[in-house]
Amino acid sequence: MINPITSNLPEDLETKSNLAEPDQVVVDFEAAEHAMQQFLIALGEDVEREGLADTPRRVAKAMIELMSGRTEDVGEILSRRFKQETDSPVMLRDIELFSLCEHHLLPFIGKVHIAYLPGDGYVVGLSKLARLVDAFAKRPQIQEQLTNQIADSLVEHLSPKGVLVWVEAEHMCMKMRGVKKCNPVMQTIASRGLYRDDRGAREELLAMLR
Repeated sequence: MINPITSNLPEDLETKSNLAEPDQVVVDFEAAEHAMQQFLIALGEDVEREGLADTPRRVAKAMIELMSGRTEDVGEILSRRFKQETDSPVMLRDIELFSLCEHHLLPFIGKVHIAYLPGDGYVVGLSKLARLVDAFAKRPQIQEQLTNQIADSLVEHLSPKGVLVWVEAEHMCMKMRGVKKCNPVMQTIASRGLYRDDRGAREELLAMLR
């Protein structure tokens, strides 16, 4: 069991879960708080005025929480399986998604649809699929990477015959800045096994998920 290295974290942010990877995550709360204070000063803000006095601390706490998926053990999430013989796919639609784009650290928000065809007669509880999404979503990244990570982890830990992950999200970096387009929805799909190799099976599954 490997625990992340933390430094000066508030009690409500102490990390209790394992790392998904062997590298340790170093979190220095005081340094993050100070950096945010300096960032606001660099933008010409008065960090001593009432509205901003506690903002650096709040933002540091929020960002640590929003990146807490880096310390989740994905294998542990998917470790408890149940025997259930089935030749039909297991599907879970409309899993809420909140993540941070690694380019601007602005949110992208949407839904994840997951389907897998059990390969050995074992399935996981539906709540585990939602937890899996959160584990990967709470990291700075891009949507394409998130979609592939979810699909690959299901293949690695469940050994299914097929996997399909479909993510639909709105990106605040497009809505709030830059081109400032209000309605674009980015869609990414990752398919593995049967749903990658058999176009008919993939299209049938996508039709059911729509």
